[in-house]
Amino acid sequence: MKKTLAPALVAGLLAGAAAVSAQAGEIAVIVKTTSSNFWQNVNKGAQAAIEGQSEHTLSFDGPASESAIADQVNLVENAINRGVSGIVLAPSDPEALAPAVKRAYENAIPVVIIDSALADSAQGTYQAFLATDNCAAGEEVAKMMIDEVGTEGKVAIMSYVAGVGSEIGRVGCFTDYIRANSKLDIVGPYYSQSQMALALNQTTDVLAANGDLKGIFGANEPTAVGMGRALVQSGKAGEIAAIGFDGNGDLQQFVRDGTLKATAVQGSFQMGEEGVKTVMEILAGNKVAPKIDTGVVLVTPDNIDDPVAQNVLY
Repeated sequence: MKKTLAPALVAGLLAGAAAVSAQAGEIAVIVKTTSSNFWQNVNKGAQAAIEGQSEHTLSFDGPASESAIADQVNLVENAINRGVSGIVLAPSDPEALAPAVKRAYENAIPVVIIDSALADSAQGTYQAFLATDNCAAGEEVAKMMIDEVGTEGKVAIMSYVAGVGSEIGRVGCFTDYIRANSKLDIVGPYYSQSQMALALNQTTDVLAANGDLKGIFGANEPTAVGMGRALVQSGKAGEIAAIGFDGNGDLQQFVRDGTLKATAVQGSFQMGEEGVKTVMEILAGNKVAPKIDTGVVLVTPDNIDDPVAQNVLY
């Protein structure tokens, strides 16, 4: 059902303002997949944000895999069709999700984007973007990689879904920093489609084909878990400087046992909590910051038990 926009709301949205008329109802949190601990931690944060109030309800959904982009588009369309009050969206594809977000805008449904950016063409159709600065995170991982392996030799990149906003920043800036600050040769990137088993097989092949590999970067949770398991199975755990991304139980154990030198962990709980809170602020008629950095922590064996790491691990 299409909502009638007040003139002030039309003017505010066209100017990129984050104020909409107050309204109660469902806030739909739609993530890239429900099969990952990272996104389940986003759900925990979203649930925490909704507790203690009765004005809004919460739904949480996502496709079976991050590569099921059409399914995610359908989830957004379904949320619009049932007249939700607001949407928190982690878009799997920057271009494919843009028309659905535009339709939400046309129906006066505020949208807060988390984790991955939408295409530039979508500017003005959503009210806030909450994410890790993936470019800065990629550079931090690259700096650590150079510290670990030096400036010559080979390092491999095990990536996830090509073209996703977070991947473009995270892997792109890792690559750019390595090339600008070392003579390291880059093997890859290889794309796991965020499937742990595929990442394991890909990493196994990379290790077999590159006996002189010095370092390897697994750029998201399922990819890094598959990478870590391949290192263990090949007997090369601890011999190659491996750095992961995200912070589930498997990756924490890999850090503790030395399979990984570190894992870069985003504030996934914070994305869910702050994403829902931001939608509620918008629905209450309050202005919000258009861009919010939810941060990243390099978790190592030295700091894994410290509060700074424990607050982001899941």
